Amino acid sequence: MKAPEKINIKDDSDYLRVLTRAIFQAGFNWKVIENKWLGFEEAFDNFNVDKVASYDAKKISNLKEDKRIVRNLSKIEATIYNAQIILDKEKEFGSFKKYLSNFKNFEYTVKDLRKNFKWLGDFSAFYFLYVINEPVPTYEDWCKSRGIEPQEIDS
Repeated sequence: MKAPEKINIKDDSDYLRVLTRAIFQAGFNWKVIENKWLGFEEAFDNFNVDKVASYDAKKISNLKEDKRIVRNLSKIEATIYNAQIILDKEKEFGSFKKYLSNFKNFEYTVKDLRKNFKWLGDFSAFYFLYVINEPVPTYEDWCKSRGIEPQEIDS
C-alpha cells in the first residue's frame, strides 16, 4: 500500500474532492476508484462545491447511470449532502479551513467530522485530514490508538 499524496488546498473544491474520494474508497478496492477518478471529476463538475450542493433529482438520476463512476446511490447522495455541509461550515466559520482549525486536537476534529458528514468513517476521516495537510498522528500511532495492526506503507 502506498501512502496517499498530500495536497495544498486551493479552494473548497479540493476539500470536497478529497472527502469524496475518501468516502468512495471506503470498503472498495482503491485501484478501482483511482482508475475511475477522472470520471468522478467530470461527473461531479470538478467538485465545484456550489454546483454539487445544488444537484437535483435529475442530476442524481444521471449520476446513478454514469458508468464513469461507482454508482453507489447512498455515496452519491452523501457527496451532495457533504457539499452542502462544507458551505454551511464556511458560512458559520468564515471558511472551511477555519472550521477545521477550530478543534483542540485530531480526535475532536474527527469526532465532529463524523458527526456532520455522511459516510465518513474513522479511517476515512484520518485519510481526509492527512491528505489535506491537517495535523494527524502518524499512521502507526493512529493504528495503535485503534488497536489495529498497521499495513505496510511505501512512502
